[in-house]
Amino acid sequence: MAHSIHEFHDDPRNADIRIWMNGQLKPRAEATVSVFDSGFVLGDGVWEGLRIVGGHPAFLDAHLDRLYEGARAIAMDIGLDRRALTAALYETLAANGMHDGVHVRLMVTRGVKRTPYQDPRVTVGPATVVIIPEHKVAKPETLATGLRLFTVHVRRGFPDVQDPKLNSHSKLNCITACIQATEAGADEGLMLDPHGFVATCNSTHFFIVRKGEVWTSTGDYCLGGITRENVIGACRDAGIPVFEKNFSLTQVYGADEAFVTGTFAGVVPVRQVDGRVMGDGRPGPMVERLQGLYRERVARDIAFRAGERLA
Repeated sequence: MAHSIHEFHDDPRNADIRIWMNGQLKPRAEATVSVFDSGFVLGDGVWEGLRIVGGHPAFLDAHLDRLYEGARAIAMDIGLDRRALTAALYETLAANGMHDGVHVRLMVTRGVKRTPYQDPRVTVGPATVVIIPEHKVAKPETLATGLRLFTVHVRRGFPDVQDPKLNSHSKLNCITACIQATEAGADEGLMLDPHGFVATCNSTHFFIVRKGEVWTSTGDYCLGGITRENVIGACRDAGIPVFEKNFSLTQVYGADEAFVTGTFAGVVPVRQVDGRVMGDGRPGPMVERLQGLYRERVARDIAFRAGERLA
């Protein structure tokens, strides 16, 4: 049975969460948006996923950089500056008494339209800003045993079609990849770029390890992953050879180790790709080392943010 990296044991506390919506904290059952909202009508918006550690969002600055860059790319005014949006995040965490083991979905759409039509000029209100915090952690067995990937037919496309750098609400490209992988009995879909080289997964970034070197895609056809960048940085700081390059499925199948990265679960081993077992099928030494290095980076960022909050 496939177990997605995002699958979790539903926490009963999530039934009572309070969700931040345009300045108001609402019970889960009352947190609704209009059927004329741009996000519902067209998937017109941008979003971020945040991991809460020690009461603070990890790598918040990088996440806000990506959010505001995406909003600017689609000519959307979020309506809140970084300071106000950060305050809203902390207000939401405080209202829910949340400190650890929490995942936050921060979503911004263009707002309510007067008619269901794509032209942004028919938007009649300010942006819709929603912050959903949930008690959510990756399953320990997923982290211990690793994921199974399946290479899907759905490609990551050229940036002049729909730029993969844009973390938009329009996720059908990834959803169709996810469906194919799930139907194949895998946990995540491995996606190729238009040239047939490995690009990324449907919801995570993909790495392989070959002869002590860490490889990932060029990044040309995938979202600018924050965990991805931290792992690359951790490799460089530790003197581990790391390369952003083109590579094929043949090189994946012959790899010593493989893993994926993402905000939700960090560094997660891959045990199988298209039926080929990676190494001996268990998390390898490089993956275990990088998990430790990534945890250190998270701890440093949280300590820095805690110090800023106290200053």
